[in-house]
Amino acid sequence: MKTNRVVVIGSTNMDMVVKTKHIPVPGETVLGGAFFMNPGGKGANQAVSIARLGGDVIFISKVGNDVFGRQSIQTFEEEGININGVFADKNDPSGVALITVDELGENSIVVASGANLNLTPEDVENYLKKISDVSVILIQLEIPMDTVKYAAQYAASHGIKVILNPAPANSLISELFPLIDIITPNSNEAERLTGIVVKDIVTAKKAAKSIYNQGVKNVVITLGAKGAVLMNDEGFRQIPSNKVEAVDTTAAGDVFNGALSLAIAEGKDLLSAVHFANQAASIAVTRMGAQSSIPYRKELVLDAITKSK
Repeated sequence: MKTNRVVVIGSTNMDMVVKTKHIPVPGETVLGGAFFMNPGGKGANQAVSIARLGGDVIFISKVGNDVFGRQSIQTFEEEGININGVFADKNDPSGVALITVDELGENSIVVASGANLNLTPEDVENYLKKISDVSVILIQLEIPMDTVKYAAQYAASHGIKVILNPAPANSLISELFPLIDIITPNSNEAERLTGIVVKDIVTAKKAAKSIYNQGVKNVVITLGAKGAVLMNDEGFRQIPSNKVEAVDTTAAGDVFNGALSLAIAEGKDLLSAVHFANQAASIAVTRMGAQSSIPYRKELVLDAITKSK
């Protein structure tokens, strides 16, 4: 039995990226620099992260019956991802993300979801019935809420750990909190979920406590260069990140979530898993692109995920 099997249920997009000096404000036109296309989507990025870090990953997603969809499926196959749960939609095109990246590596993203919004609970149910020995189900919010809800309920009822990356933030997920083993908002998403402006460790602690008190077993708020904070029944802890010079933060959160899910699937304790995820994300931000930035296992310091005694 494989102990590091993770099911990722989520989105697939084609990212269209432009580098520019600064992100335009409403009504402003700026001249950008390099343009490139890169496979993306939160679900796809997280699945690729798990595969590159040595995990056994099954991806459930929906793409268009178009060139972007076929290119994405080819990429997944090349990464060693199980794609039997990736469906081609007959009606809508593949999802597309328009991304602007400034000189500090910060980004602004607009997504046209396309076929991602047609991934139904029935799609997920029919495929999950065919597989076994799953340790973790990882979900995000670029697919329909009914599908997210079904996935969380399925995981909870089958004794599978469920990790929710609440991105983009959606206040409707609060009803799912008792089903969630680990939730991983960034500072903006934590603010959306709690109404607390997260600007430092003190406010991050308040936000984490607010989410924890709503029924989530473990709350991990990612803070970019400041690392992450953790709140659970053992209390509150801050986990620092590696200091690096960021070039592009586009997929940092996805890499973090993929790495975290794999470490949990491998039986690591949560604190060690967050250290591991911080390492992976800190490497990703030093590179351009989404999936092109994702590191391989050999690039990480493996001692960081040694299970604590």
